[in-house]
Amino acid sequence: MRILIWHVHGSWTTAFVQGPHTYVVPVTPDRGPDGLGRARTFDWPGSVIELPPERLRETDVDLVVLQRPHEYDLVRRWLGRTPPMVYLEHNAPDGDVPDTRHPVTGLPAGIPLVHVTHFNRLMWDAGSADTAVIEHGIVDPGPRWTGELPHAAVVVNEPVRRGRTTGTDLLPGFARAAPLDVFGMRTEGLAGHLGLPPGRCRSYELVQKDLHTELARRRLYLHPVRWTSLGLSLLEAMHLGMPVVALATTEVAEAVPPGTGVVSNRLDVLADAVRDFVADPLYARTVGEAARAAALARYGLSRFLDDWERLLKEVTR
Repeated sequence: MRILIWHVHGSWTTAFVQGPHTYVVPVTPDRGPDGLGRARTFDWPGSVIELPPERLRETDVDLVVLQRPHEYDLVRRWLGRTPPMVYLEHNAPDGDVPDTRHPVTGLPAGIPLVHVTHFNRLMWDAGSADTAVIEHGIVDPGPRWTGELPHAAVVVNEPVRRGRTTGTDLLPGFARAAPLDVFGMRTEGLAGHLGLPPGRCRSYELVQKDLHTELARRRLYLHPVRWTSLGLSLLEAMHLGMPVVALATTEVAEAVPPGTGVVSNRLDVLADAVRDFVADPLYARTVGEAARAAALARYGLSRFLDDWERLLKEVTR
């Protein structure tokens, strides 16, 4: 099967393109949002091919994975036809939650909507659209945890701009429990923004191949995000064998079962958990091993690809 998909979400797409198909990714000269092409910092197989928009009309496409509302119009313009489609929604709704209407309701009927978490399916108003949930799958980075640094690792993009959404305002409280190492895009100046000395909050921007190794050197993974779909970095940290301390928001309570970390909306409980993991490396290792086992069981790549294969066959039959 030849599948047209835009490069929108690098981590998710890395798992999706491990399947048995050919994946066509649009590329434009400026490599802008509608033509980013192949990933440069993720490991994608040779079955992912770049094509400019002007060549798509002459290309056989069996199915399109939409991820943004305007992509439907791009398909009509670039392909001159509308092959079978699914609409993949990565995010939890924003705006007038829980009454946020999903964009798929403005597209022609018959395009199924696929969510990545059950929480998202619950919270989006999809009208009469057929909906399904295919939970995340992770390309296993392997059990890399060493925990040699008694720090808490945080992964978040643009923490200053996103503020309360990503729990940026909570970081000073956690920094009193352990030094924080914050990884992500546009994290520079975070310590100053929070009024923290650099020794309590350091920022790093790494490519994906280096990120996993550096995360695994930290004693624990801290997930302070108030409102998100389900951070793939959280699942990746669990695959690495890291114990988790996280807010009990959105899908986290499902993703982090008992024994794999501490999940709560009580900040004192979470801060104490950070201190406990930092103080006891053996405890952190034991809980991290349980986190890895749980993540492999629920978010393993083979289950993810099997779920997608069943859906794709239903849509194209």
